[in-house]
Amino acid sequence: MAKKNTQKQAPEEECKNECSSCASAKTGQAGLPPKANIDVKHVIMVLSGKGGVGKSTVSVNLAYALSAHGFKVGLLDLDMHGPNVPKMLGIEDHKLGMTGKKIEPVRVTGSLSVISMAFLIPDTSTPIIWRGPMKMAAIQQFLADVNWGPLDYLVVDLPPGTGDEALTIAQIAPNVRGAVIVTTPQDVATLDARKSAKFIEKLGLPVIGVVENMSGMICPHCGVEIELFGKGGGKKVAEELSVPFLGAIPLDIEMRKAGDEGRPFIIRRGESQTWKSVDLLMEELIKAVEG
Repeated sequence: MAKKNTQKQAPEEECKNECSSCASAKTGQAGLPPKANIDVKHVIMVLSGKGGVGKSTVSVNLAYALSAHGFKVGLLDLDMHGPNVPKMLGIEDHKLGMTGKKIEPVRVTGSLSVISMAFLIPDTSTPIIWRGPMKMAAIQQFLADVNWGPLDYLVVDLPPGTGDEALTIAQIAPNVRGAVIVTTPQDVATLDARKSAKFIEKLGLPVIGVVENMSGMICPHCGVEIELFGKGGGKKVAEELSVPFLGAIPLDIEMRKAGDEGRPFIIRRGESQTWKSVDLLMEELIKAVEG
């Protein structure tokens, strides 16, 4: 017969996550990596469920609009396999420098700074062939090891989908305000936009709003609007998810030219319906974030 153990067990002490061997002390709450040390008031994630919907166009114009309103803004291009932000800003030939141990971002204006993988590759045709851990290490560097200075906003242009880059930013960036979901009107795009919104919801973050891009097309000859990809899909998604619909941007050849020429469309003051739509959308987005 087995001997009964009569030895009293010591009472369990409450873990304070202070001992050197404690995983929580090393990685932060619930096993997550610690937050990056960056002085920023609001981090805005720009997501899309699928590629080709104009997510980078929205990111660039949002960052420019915020800086034009007097805010100190950082634009972080995390689409590592297809970094297009430098091209859209006309700074694709720039390279990153160092000050001491800090990486210097490319300064577009006095209030807008940019970091992109495009600044680190030898030429625009060089592919980035990385697995998840290397991406995570790069993201940590782009946050903590860059001389951003004090920022009001950090706009993060993420690759399509809900993979490593989006998850890492949500976990390690401080003061994440939420996400802007970009979609086009057709069902194949809005289906994936819903997934992005659900992803953000599972992370416990708010969806700041939905943007419908390529919402109809303005004919360059007669000015008549043609519903090339349909219209209203983004608004329908926003209503279904009970999140703000920030506005719609028509498909316009001038928007395409702005990206190719490296001059954000938002700075092209004009009377076109597209410019008015972009300007109104950016104003609504700023109100939603500041509110």
